Amino acid sequence: MTTQELLILTGMSGAGRSTVAHALEDLGWYVVDNLPPVLLPQLAEQSLDTHSKLAVVVDVRGGKFFDDLNNALQKLKDLKIDFTALFLDASDQSLVQRFESTRRPHPLQASDRIVDGIARERAKLEEIRAQADVVIDTSNLNVHQLEKRTSEIFAAGLAPTIRINLLSFGYKYGIPVDADLVLDCRFIPNPHWIPELRPLNGLDALVSQKVLSSEGVAEFVRSYLSVVTQMLPGYFHEGKKYVTIAVGCTGGKHRSVAVAQEIARQLSLSSNDLEISAHATHRDVGRE
Repeated sequence: MTTQELLILTGMSGAGRSTVAHALEDLGWYVVDNLPPVLLPQLAEQSLDTHSKLAVVVDVRGGKFFDDLNNALQKLKDLKIDFTALFLDASDQSLVQRFESTRRPHPLQASDRIVDGIARERAKLEEIRAQADVVIDTSNLNVHQLEKRTSEIFAAGLAPTIRINLLSFGYKYGIPVDADLVLDCRFIPNPHWIPELRPLNGLDALVSQKVLSSEGVAEFVRSYLSVVTQMLPGYFHEGKKYVTIAVGCTGGKHRSVAVAQEIARQLSLSSNDLEISAHATHRDVGRE
């Protein structure tokens, strides 16, 4: 029997909903754009019989109809229709730059500034974001990177696998806002201070071996894996099927990359009642 999946795609205007919608279509999802939320339960009941993967884009372009989204989501729960809510976010600065580059007004801007429209939208979406199953921060992602991230999450469907993204980052560039858990690797000796390793990164074997063989690192990774694997059944039971673990070091080039790769590798090999899909992505490699 084919597993039927319903994805609700929403988020900040300018955060990349169109890019994600197109990527989902390429992955075989049937995408309905800008649907009034009041019609969502009816569409789900009718379309899931003919479309095993249905994605519905709901956003503030719907005006007053968007305010019905919370009620529509509750109706889906009452009807026992499982769904996953994906929220796309980005920093105010990134959103302002995107609107200015396209020379289009923000949907809630009216006669005010772009930042005023963004502030109104954040207030309106606050509750929806808090309830989202998956949050993707697109501030530092270009179109192709966002398409790749979408594919990594949704190419094989959402259930029954729990998907884990090990996201390496540099603290000097800021902690990822879409992180569920944050792991600090700055206690590990930094390969940056070794001349022959400085131009390399954590994907290179020499750097990876140096980082992972440092005193206490292997035990640290084992301990963290033990904690995470104990958490995963609870996440899954609560309906959270995608987890982002941000792994940080100073520049996001050496230590965090090597550790993220190793944790992803070991999670993929771990024996667990849940099917675990783990992969690593590296936000700040190449920024230096």
